[in-house]
Amino acid sequence: MSRPRIGALRHRFVLETATRTPDGGGGAVVTWALVAEMWGDLAPASGAEAVVAESISGRVSHVVHMRHRSDVAPAMRLRSGARVLDIVAVLDVDGRGRFLKCFCVEKNL
Repeated sequence: MSRPRIGALRHRFVLETATRTPDGGGGAVVTWALVAEMWGDLAPASGAEAVVAESISGRVSHVVHMRHRSDVAPAMRLRSGARVLDIVAVLDVDGRGRFLKCFCVEKNL
């Protein structure tokens, strides 16, 4: 896919990374720390439903285009308002280090 137009980067995102803190009982508490704020383009990619524990569970995938950043990686997440998107994969769109294409799964909190 070609690079996105700059005008399409109209969604404000917060990039976050997980930090684990020991809880004193042998476990850990996961908190999310701010890495950066950026503009991006959000587009739905697919959706599916499944029956999990006798209830219907939905999964929605999205693609987010943004300007290139060297610190974006899977296991991070993007937030836009109340929406939380877990990053699954990151691709350099044209191989020139200008734009990233992030494949994400929307998380329902």
